[in-house]
Amino acid sequence: MIVHNLLLKLRDGSEDNVAKTRELLLGMKDKIPYIRELKVAADIRRAESSYDLALIAKFANMEDFQAYLPHPAHVEIGNRLKSVLAAAAAVCFEE
Repeated sequence: MIVHNLLLKLRDGSEDNVAKTRELLLGMKDKIPYIRELKVAADIRRAESSYDLALIAKFANMEDFQAYLPHPAHVEIGNRLKSVLAAAAAVCFEE
């Protein structure tokens, strides 16, 4: 199983904007068949050093993860997020 972790810091970290972005990200689950599991959680600490959202997506194998990256639904969401992101960090690992 491949686990993809993504941290997102939004330019506007208001609760409303975080909630909207979370729903946008969760919408990928029904559109991208390669995703086995998807969790998107909002930060509850709200410290200056915190990121606003954590996305954890699981894939059966690296081939499915590689197929997810250029999937039109993923690309569309990525393009929409570019203008609202202040920072992002990712870690991928095998479990």
